[in-house]
Amino acid sequence: MTQQAMPPAGAPRTPPSGLFPSTRTRPTYREPHAVRGGAVAAGAGAGAVWLLAFGVVDSTVNGYVYWTLLAGGIGWLVALVLAKVGDRGVAAGIAAATALGWSIAAVVVGVTWLTRGDWPLW
Repeated sequence: MTQQAMPPAGAPRTPPSGLFPSTRTRPTYREPHAVRGGAVAAGAGAGAVWLLAFGVVDSTVNGYVYWTLLAGGIGWLVALVLAKVGDRGVAAGIAAATALGWSIAAVVVGVTWLTRGDWPLW
């Protein structure tokens, strides 16, 4: 009897019968328009610059908050359009920057209200 070379560790000794498939049979689903990190960063940067440009228009807390709300609303509309027909990564970045900008405006309103004792948005 001649000695045969041993197969590498982990290799099947006999060919698979087909009863237990050796390859993956489940489908792999991939996003047709994947969101990339660079696009999200570009959208976040553009959204931040957009909100900053509107936020410095007025020097009062009241004006800052209203301008920020207006800029954020326009930003959300642009993000909705981009999510539907454009780059969804940029849309996600704009939406995230808008949410952050609105949160900052809410904190400014809260701190102003607590320090002055008067609601600043009237």
